[in-house]
Amino acid sequence: MELILTVFQIVAPVFILAAIGFTWVKIGWSYEIEFVTRLAMTLSVPALIFVALMKANISADTLSNLFLSSLIAYLFLALIFWITGKIFKLNMATYWAPLIFGNTGNLGLPLAMFAFGEVGLGYAVVVFAVMAIGSFSIGVWMVSGGGSINKVFKEPMVWATLLGALFLIQGWQTPKWATNTLELLGQMAIPLMLITLGVALARLKINLISRAIILSILKLCVSVGVAWIIGIYFELNDIAFAVLVMQIATPVAVTSYLLAQKYGADANEVAGLVIASTALSVFALPVLLGILL
Repeated sequence: MELILTVFQIVAPVFILAAIGFTWVKIGWSYEIEFVTRLAMTLSVPALIFVALMKANISADTLSNLFLSSLIAYLFLALIFWITGKIFKLNMATYWAPLIFGNTGNLGLPLAMFAFGEVGLGYAVVVFAVMAIGSFSIGVWMVSGGGSINKVFKEPMVWATLLGALFLIQGWQTPKWATNTLELLGQMAIPLMLITLGVALARLKINLISRAIILSILKLCVSVGVAWIIGIYFELNDIAFAVLVMQIATPVAVTSYLLAQKYGADANEVAGLVIASTALSVFALPVLLGILL
């Protein structure tokens, strides 16, 4: 009973904030999702990433192991879902990237913070950084069939990650006034991302859901299995291991839907994946978290 209460206290804020965004739209109130997303991705999320890394109590060995674990996990997922797509004759431009890259930002970062505190958030940022770089480079290439990797270096999140890692490794700290300002900016990120997730889900339109449900279950099982094996292989500490598994297991990100719309993939199919996998996560992530705690 105590474990159930602990898990509920962790996941409740995540899903309540998302539900606020969902309800906000259903009531009929306006929400400028493009503005809020740009604000979050340009200012608040980079500030959150930089400060979390700069202040993280992560050894160099743990940092490198977690980075390699995340990278290898995503490479294995890419291979497994490429094979899956070929076997079941899926449209790779539509399905490949969404099945690989989860919602490690909107959902993963808050969940790690509520479950494991500042230490967990520091670990989660590392996994999120690997996902973000992969999603904005290889992921765009998967959806569009081409593109330049230079796009990655235009993303503030990438520079925040590189600078945060540099400050962490060197043991540097920004002046107190700068740290306070960045922390204040970063505090906006998590509520903004969760509310925006709910808004985006409320606005998605889908036709068929059966295939999305099957693929969402497959994504969850494969992601947990791959992350679990790799986490054991790299001998991650308990919190780093739990964060790796939780982050890799997060549902399909709303950004996958936006990329599908932008580059001409089947956006309705991706919307189905987002909704089905997110609904599945409402039940699956608390169970997984209960196992990992």
